[in-house]
Amino acid sequence: MQITETKKKSFLGGLTGQILIAMFLGATLGIILHNYISPEAAQSFSTKIKMLATVFIRLVQMIISPLVFTTLVVGIAKLGDIKTVGRIGGKALGWFFTASFISLLIGLFYVNILEPGVGLKLGHVDMASASEVTAKTQNLSFENFVEHIVPKSIIEAMATNEILQIVIFSIFFGLAAASLGNTVKPVIGALDKISHIVLKMVNYVMNFAPIGVFGAIAAVFAIRDAEELLITYFKFFGSFLLGIGTLWVVLIAVGFIFLKGRMIELLKRIIGPLAIAFGTTSSEAVFPKLTEELESFGVKDRIVSFMLPLGYSFNLDGSMMHMTFASIFIAQFYNVHLDLGTQMAMLLVLMLTSKGIAGVPRASLVVVAATCGMFDIPVEGIALILPIDHFCDMFRSATNVLGNALATSVVGQWENGKEENLSIEEK
Repeated sequence: MQITETKKKSFLGGLTGQILIAMFLGATLGIILHNYISPEAAQSFSTKIKMLATVFIRLVQMIISPLVFTTLVVGIAKLGDIKTVGRIGGKALGWFFTASFISLLIGLFYVNILEPGVGLKLGHVDMASASEVTAKTQNLSFENFVEHIVPKSIIEAMATNEILQIVIFSIFFGLAAASLGNTVKPVIGALDKISHIVLKMVNYVMNFAPIGVFGAIAAVFAIRDAEELLITYFKFFGSFLLGIGTLWVVLIAVGFIFLKGRMIELLKRIIGPLAIAFGTTSSEAVFPKLTEELESFGVKDRIVSFMLPLGYSFNLDGSMMHMTFASIFIAQFYNVHLDLGTQMAMLLVLMLTSKGIAGVPRASLVVVAATCGMFDIPVEGIALILPIDHFCDMFRSATNVLGNALATSVVGQWENGKEENLSIEEK
């Protein structure tokens, strides 16, 4: 599934540079138009130019379902038995929940220390803009979560890109295929070849990434007065960036502990995916490219195909940090006192409820709104953070990509060590 190293480096370097240039040009164009044309014209321009980002993200989305299914089935068939799948799955979930808890704690720490919502004075806040987000909280419950993870139709799951449901079906399919042995080798071989074709498509689709990033950035800056927003929300956004920065330091430090010097190589390889996620505010948009990068890094394809789909459902570190931060920020704004015990209870609620909303637009805001309702914090307060949310989402999405790349690489290294030990024992 890998291209040659020379071509790979050339492609990655060129793509990353193009994306950074596209971000600069998009921001420049958006700011100029925002300052020199009417708000109505800017809104019209934003709607039209955003189609570039929409087309790019849809191109990526059309690849995700076949990529997850084919690579995961082939990977599980190669793993060979339920015991191995259970061992890797246990390591993955252990890592995901630990990372989620640490991310939530970082958000909790900074929002209590810096208190960005205390004494904040905002002008008119459009509460109606929050209705779309709060409406989605009605279906956010434990019962719906359990129902959501199990697909009633794999065709429906693929049509709607429900990654977690595709993972569940693929695990059963892969285990069944592995249990049948040689008789299903032609099927597994065909799926393996399909996965090669899909990954080749990734190279074609990624050529559109700079165009998509340009459209996304230009669309935002054309209708948002970034300078005014950042001044108004200076304390909120500054505190949030401090929290995200701390989370990055923790993740990278953990990476150096487990991967040692190879962590630098990993960071170099994921610069492109990080830039795409940052520019499009979509970690999903880099799923296929991140798969390819991690395999080139040396993680076995069966580990990547198993870990990444799970990570996109259970390991959204940037979003987790934002959830506690935003929830308590809203409470501070409305002078709702939450003692430490209540905040810890909120943290546990967030850890559980956030696992069932992968793929939901503005997923972290939906969870924040639902959590506010549970703890008697005004749900309409979600409107307070909507104006700045796009800029926060850029950093959340990039952090999610870093967290999943790290988790997959570390578990992959653990499994390599396990296989080496088994080989020595067999000898």
